[in-house]
Amino acid sequence: MSGNGLGVVQGNSLEQELPSIWQALQEKVDRMIGQLGDKSPHVAPADSGRYDDMRLDWWTAGFWPGILWVMYDMTGKEHYKKAAWSWDEKFERKSIAANNFHHDVGFQYLPSAVIKYKLTGDDDGRRRGLAAANFLAGRFNLAGNFLRAWNQDKTGWSIVDSAMNLSILFWAAEEIQDPRFRQIAVAHANTIVRHFIRADGSVNHIVSFDPETGEAIESLGGQGAAPNSAWSRGAAWALYGMANAYRYTGDAAYLHASQRVAHFFLAMLPDDYVAHWDFRASETLEGEPRDTSAAACAASGLLELANALPKAHGRRYREAAERILLSLTRNYGTWDRPEHEAILLSGTGNKPAGTNVDVSLIYGDYYYVEAIAKLMGWNSRIF
Repeated sequence: MSGNGLGVVQGNSLEQELPSIWQALQEKVDRMIGQLGDKSPHVAPADSGRYDDMRLDWWTAGFWPGILWVMYDMTGKEHYKKAAWSWDEKFERKSIAANNFHHDVGFQYLPSAVIKYKLTGDDDGRRRGLAAANFLAGRFNLAGNFLRAWNQDKTGWSIVDSAMNLSILFWAAEEIQDPRFRQIAVAHANTIVRHFIRADGSVNHIVSFDPETGEAIESLGGQGAAPNSAWSRGAAWALYGMANAYRYTGDAAYLHASQRVAHFFLAMLPDDYVAHWDFRASETLEGEPRDTSAAACAASGLLELANALPKAHGRRYREAAERILLSLTRNYGTWDRPEHEAILLSGTGNKPAGTNVDVSLIYGDYYYVEAIAKLMGWNSRIF
């Protein structure tokens, strides 16, 4: 029997274990519904295993309802739908009060309002998703062709995370047949390819532009170890985001960009296939923390990349995703800890700031659930 709490015989492939994993996930999320209540979770420390309760305009607020909507779509069980239903309404109420919504509204509204509309036809979900897309489009800098990051005084800053938020613009363009949203998404995607993804497939986290002229000034370390380092979650954002941009546009430049990042990411993985927080944090990476959120996000992105290619060419990416997910399942899951409110351990939030290191992260949980669901046949893409 396995020692991971799943109660399954360990095979050599994830496919063998998928039914048991999916059953364990349902049981886990069912417990989380009772444990979390109305909390908006972000981080669960390793010692307590209890998720915090962040403000509704925090960038991670959409991932817990996203888990619930994926589970509802896969199972049809009403209690998931009931627990997920009101989150986009909460975000809307916050949006008309003092708030700090910014470039990450895709992370908040795609897995709440947009998927709600896709699965149920809810008109309010559609309206809220379109309003979020309009808000994001309003952050576009015409001179530099980038979406500005955050709300502080750094008006020329843009970040690689925004690659994942482009999907709400592509969706809006298709939903109301208005090409403006697509044009902005394409312009920013081109900027990511040009200024964020390096020749070797590593990525910059932050690029600073002159907001008046649009000229690129410098790259900044951000949540990576240094300006020239290789923050693993940033690579996962770029890998997945460019695969999505290719799905929406058919532009091979995005496909090739995603592949370039994927090859770098996979070449840098340690023996257990779960990324360190930064691939260049130190010379040997000995003692450096892992980031299971980067691993889970990359795995889901690799599945998108595999789907974008003919089966023979995409197989390597699917197999790589399965290896990552199998390791996450066996080595980093909380299956034998029912009191723990998260799914994955060993996430790294912001190592340079000394915050949220060796913790559980709700977005790591989300992308793990999403990736497993994709392997189980889920097709209701939201990112």
